[in-house]
Amino acid sequence: MTSTMDNSQKMSYHAGEAKGQAQEKVSNMMDKASDVAQSAKESVQEAGQQVKAKAQEAADAVKDAVNK
Repeated sequence: MTSTMDNSQKMSYHAGEAKGQAQEKVSNMMDKASDVAQSAKESVQEAGQQVKAKAQEAADAVKDAVNK
């Protein structure tokens, strides 16, 4: 093999290596974004459950007041 082929192969290898690292970084960023989204979804669901519980308490209080 000539020296030029070696350089070309090295450049190709390093380009592939850089591409792999970039893909891994993007994948990690997507995982983090997904975790954040899941966390937000859970927070919203939890808040919704709390609102629902408070509404039920209020409805029960009204029923109790009306039935007395």
